[in-house]
Amino acid sequence: MQFHHHGYVSGEPRVQDAAGTGIDRPAELPDEMDVLIVGSGPAGMLLSAQLSQFPGVVTRIIERREGRLVLGQADGIQPRSVETFQAFGFAERIVAEAYNIAYMNFWGPDPENPANIIRTARTEDYALKISEFPHLIVNQARVLDYFAEAAAHGPGRIVPDYGVEFLGLTVQDDHVDVRVRHTSGPRAGEERTVRAKYVAGCDGARSGVREAIGRKHVGGISAHAWGVMDVLVNTDFPDWRTKCAINAEAGNILHIPREGGYLSRMYIDLGAVADDDNHRVRQTSIDDIIRKANEILHPYTLDVKQVAWHSVYEVGHRVTDGFDDAGDSDRHPRVFLTGDACHTHSAKAGQGMNVSMQDGFNLGWKLGHVLTGLAPDSLLETYSAERRPVAQQLIDFDKEWSSLMARKPEEISDPQELATFYLGTAEFPSGFMTQYGPSAIVTDAAHQALAAGFPLGKRFKSAEVTRICDGNVIHLGHHAKADGRWRVYAFADAPAAGEASALADWAEWIASPESPVARFTPEGADVDAVFDVKAIYQQRHEDVDLTRVPAAFLPKSGPLGLTDWEKVYAAGPDGWRSLDIFAERELSRDGVVVVVRPDQYVAAVLPLEATDELAAFFEGCLLPQRVAVPAS
Repeated sequence: MQFHHHGYVSGEPRVQDAAGTGIDRPAELPDEMDVLIVGSGPAGMLLSAQLSQFPGVVTRIIERREGRLVLGQADGIQPRSVETFQAFGFAERIVAEAYNIAYMNFWGPDPENPANIIRTARTEDYALKISEFPHLIVNQARVLDYFAEAAAHGPGRIVPDYGVEFLGLTVQDDHVDVRVRHTSGPRAGEERTVRAKYVAGCDGARSGVREAIGRKHVGGISAHAWGVMDVLVNTDFPDWRTKCAINAEAGNILHIPREGGYLSRMYIDLGAVADDDNHRVRQTSIDDIIRKANEILHPYTLDVKQVAWHSVYEVGHRVTDGFDDAGDSDRHPRVFLTGDACHTHSAKAGQGMNVSMQDGFNLGWKLGHVLTGLAPDSLLETYSAERRPVAQQLIDFDKEWSSLMARKPEEISDPQELATFYLGTAEFPSGFMTQYGPSAIVTDAAHQALAAGFPLGKRFKSAEVTRICDGNVIHLGHHAKADGRWRVYAFADAPAAGEASALADWAEWIASPESPVARFTPEGADVDAVFDVKAIYQQRHEDVDLTRVPAAFLPKSGPLGLTDWEKVYAAGPDGWRSLDIFAERELSRDGVVVVVRPDQYVAAVLPLEATDELAAFFEGCLLPQRVAVPAS
């Protein structure tokens, strides 16, 4: 990580200097703010961590609980989420405490004695086959803790306002009036109205914000119930510390070991629910759930020593009819829905918390850009346009996965079918299949062939490169932090640094007064405050002469004007490692520019010579901060 650019740092470098609203931040919820986040779940806490990087924006997050979440119900962390954690600076720490899913095993009836189960397949988990990031299990409460830390340590110093309940809202022309009630502390019972320019409803499946803007959940509950329990046990089941899908004559179990080496979660099939059940199945006792689990696991047994948490639920699949308050009107949205407030589904595909966090990541930088004057209000219309189709795809996938999990043995013709489906659809549950369509922030695919391995609208799939200043091999994408900046990667054509080349011409243009960097970077800000521009040469790192690299790739930043040495990389084979990002990501040897949004999705792929197109792209989604200077 980089620090010291604002002067020597002797303390924890992850704690950034307070700035803007983070200086002397009011302890009490103010009467007016820019953004009010309702709910401190995964989407809300990620949103606050992102907006903490915009200290010029007054952001508050309210939560009716009196303090942090102690026991979270969600626990599955997909690779795309870990990639997101990397951007927020805590991936390594949460990986160290989490359970890493290395295998998923499948069990079914023994053909010779169908009352018993036997292992039918042992499969490596999909994560490390398609990503450098693992598939984890860790308590949702810990995820929220890490995002809370990122929000509190960011320049905006955002911390939740606990003990404040959302009551309702009214959308006005230029703001939203929000009614709240203090539920604890010296102001307990007091109701008041606060004013926010924008509201983010991150308040769960029973969202009051959703109800207040008249949005409806569309979908229903399937006629099938599951018990779920987090338990500490003694057992003779040999795969207790391996993720398992178990299909037996007595029912089905999805078994997921959890962090800490002892705790495990079990989803236990309670069977079909009668039409006139009226949710009575939800009263199933924990003793009945444990008994059912033992029936399914036969001939193995569970001796449950402690139940940390349990519940009963009926599988529901719902998508809200809109993710903001604008609807079909011509006005820009002021209220947004995220997470369970706009999509609910079963827990067995491990998607709820993961998709919710990506909702928050998508929305956060857009609010930051609009409220700091970097982008027009129309940018906010892309939130619902991009995230609602993703939610529908999730529902469709979860319906199929839930149906497969709930089948009876006699309905299964191929014992390998579930394992085949699990591995064959891996990229979707991993979070890597999301692809946003063309818009103001995603170009069309006219030049996609120049960078086939970086599909437009999909997340930037990192690859290793060699940092020229020190020879270290790093993942190019891991250098990008969730700081609200755009990434512009200039992949060089063949000539070396210092020689005439398309990259040299491009670098001269990007440093000129007519470039997007000059036009869209606020006066007085660091040259890389909005655009993080990097160069990747085709040569070996020892063959790139840093003294001949264009100045655009060695910018000076901070009050001391220090050179940033970490924006120049080499793709060529290096030492004992055979590295070539050009080959791995099918990049044109004639050079190519890849633009990546602040939420890590590829926005544009262009030839180095297409400077007019690059300028036009940013003119379509950002607001000029300075008057363009025509070329002489």
